[in-house]
Amino acid sequence: MNSFNLYIERVIEYAPRLAESLFETGIMMIFAMMAAIILGLPLGTLLYLSSKGKPMENKFLYQVASIFVNIVRSFPFLLLVVVMQPLIRFLYGRATGDPVAASFPMMLIAIALYARFVEQSLHDVPRGVTETAQSMGATTFQLVWKFLYVEARSSLIIGFTTAFVSFISYSTIMGVVGGGGIGDFAIRYGYQRYETDIMYTSIVVIIIFVVLAQWFGLKIAGKLDKR
Repeated sequence: MNSFNLYIERVIEYAPRLAESLFETGIMMIFAMMAAIILGLPLGTLLYLSSKGKPMENKFLYQVASIFVNIVRSFPFLLLVVVMQPLIRFLYGRATGDPVAASFPMMLIAIALYARFVEQSLHDVPRGVTETAQSMGATTFQLVWKFLYVEARSSLIIGFTTAFVSFISYSTIMGVVGGGGIGDFAIRYGYQRYETDIMYTSIVVIIIFVVLAQWFGLKIAGKLDKR
């Protein structure tokens, strides 16, 4: 019982710093999610539209976009963070110790990751939907907005949920280079100080965060799925 009370006291002691680290993680997550939606969604749509047999078929455009997505997705994230530091420092003024600076590599990986999910989701839309839209004289914009997105909305939400969970994993890696967040908290106050109880507490918090995100995303996807 004394050990448990001591653990509670230590958690209370570190609670302000834990809350601050969660806030930093939240900032990184917001930037990553915004990048995924604002840039990743259009990029994934472009990949679909420019692929073979689609309305904007363009082999060169598809190859360029696909190569970009493949390179970013296959690049080891920690090395990507290191490689991008000079660019981040040039654009933002600092490359580490700040959740906004840490968001740059997360935004890049978010764009590429979600773009591929979007492309696959749109390819899964039945061909009849596209044919129906074209027979009605729909423009490319109308085809995408009123037909493809509507039909694929459940899959797009599931893909975004999967990407969101990956964003959480990437945000913890930022702690290795002093990017702040829950990963930085676990490494600095748990691992480096040999305070394993604090480290495990951080891990449990991350797991709870992931489980809630998955549950919420799948719940929304289920409500939007009219099949």
